[in-house]
Amino acid sequence: MKRLCAAAAVSLGLAGCASTGVEQYRAEQPVLDLKTYLNGRLDAWGMFQGRSGEVKKRFHVVIDAQWTGDTGVLDENFKWSDGTTSRRVWTLVKQPDGTFRGTADDVIGEAIGEVAGNALRWRYVLALPVDGKTYHVDFDDWMYLMDDKVMMNRSYMSKWGFNLGEVTLTFNKR
Repeated sequence: MKRLCAAAAVSLGLAGCASTGVEQYRAEQPVLDLKTYLNGRLDAWGMFQGRSGEVKKRFHVVIDAQWTGDTGVLDENFKWSDGTTSRRVWTLVKQPDGTFRGTADDVIGEAIGEVAGNALRWRYVLALPVDGKTYHVDFDDWMYLMDDKVMMNRSYMSKWGFNLGEVTLTFNKR
């Protein structure tokens, strides 16, 4: 009986860790070409919600993006609802297999990006400062191209598999 309970617990745990892959969006339109959409100036508005769903912070970000060959630089300037500002500069590199790798000063290691159809899935670890401490937080970041001007983004934040909150963001290409 103990073995059966243990096997059931492991199975449920593994099922809980399984997530939907980006491939399921392969037929969705319009097709997302990162080098085209993330090029030029973009505005985005978003919010961070804690585990309970309460909006903790809102923000506006202006992104200046440029590509040279298969390397793109996204210069993101944030203005937060509490009046603070921050900046993140991403360097994205398209890989021969069509995936993307990304780095930024507050990203631990590399972000891994997969594109299929209208969707992009980024996975990375962010060094997130909170109340004078820095936490390494896992991001599972999903972006969906709606049309040639609008992309929607939903990010799931976790630590050791526990949900910390979500970020919702809407991009508008100028």
